[in-house]
Amino acid sequence: MSTKEKFAWAAAIAAVVALAMLPFGIESDYSLGLYLNMLMYSVLATAWALFSGPTRYVSLATVAFFGMGAYAAAVLGEVVSWPVVLLAATGIGIVMSLLVGLATLRLSGVYFVIFSFGLAELVKQLVSWYEVKFSKVLGRYVTADVTTQDIYWQLLVLLAFILLIRVLISRSRLGLALRVIGEDETVARHVGINTTTAKVLLFMLSASFMTLAGAIMAPRWTYLDPSIAFSATVSFQTLIMALLGGASALFGPILGAVPLVLLFEYLSGNFPNHYPILLGLIFILIVYLLPNGLVGAVAQLRRRA
Repeated sequence: MSTKEKFAWAAAIAAVVALAMLPFGIESDYSLGLYLNMLMYSVLATAWALFSGPTRYVSLATVAFFGMGAYAAAVLGEVVSWPVVLLAATGIGIVMSLLVGLATLRLSGVYFVIFSFGLAELVKQLVSWYEVKFSKVLGRYVTADVTTQDIYWQLLVLLAFILLIRVLISRSRLGLALRVIGEDETVARHVGINTTTAKVLLFMLSASFMTLAGAIMAPRWTYLDPSIAFSATVSFQTLIMALLGGASALFGPILGAVPLVLLFEYLSGNFPNHYPILLGLIFILIVYLLPNGLVGAVAQLRRRA
């Protein structure tokens, strides 16, 4: 390991320790809630970029897995301990993403985008049908005994773990295969890469992290119904954040998540009736002005200089 890499790892560990101490200095519930949103979207955007960054597959199914994790926590939190809830939610994400991946990752381009968006809506409707048909209720209370500080620390650990996984994958043969798939999938198949296996593995890993994030966040809401757990806004905001920072860069999704969480908080609080329109405009501006994200724009400026 070079001196530069050692310094980078030391800085990363110091940053995690500093962030872990942050809740002790916060007295306002609103401020801690804002930090929680930043962490939640940092986790979701980084998990999204784990698969979509190298493969360039644009997924709008984030909330399908996130919502399933939240509902798993609401249902299982009444009967088993919290660690078992998190393990079960992760398992649900793995099984669900395996089935979806095997069925859909042969699609590409706009077809995959449309299917992923439809998947989120399908899962929402299935959960609603199950709740009304069998549970006789449409919403659930989350009774897990987890504090806001616990949620914060669990999300922080999850974010650090996803970043570590991204580093390890980027240095592996799997990471190289995914980058080739992102450049040209036809060429990847011709050079002997099993594109379906590579994509399904990364899709499973990405989706399981999203599901786990949903389970961790569930106690924050106390009460859940399908419209809350499966809000399409989560998928769109995750996509925007990852694109703003740069999905291919290690810390790009975090660079996009932090400022946009602050911006969305301001817009939703001050312009609640126009928030969806403003969200759409922000998405258009980011795609048009920053096609490679903030990291890509900075790199381009450096090359020109």
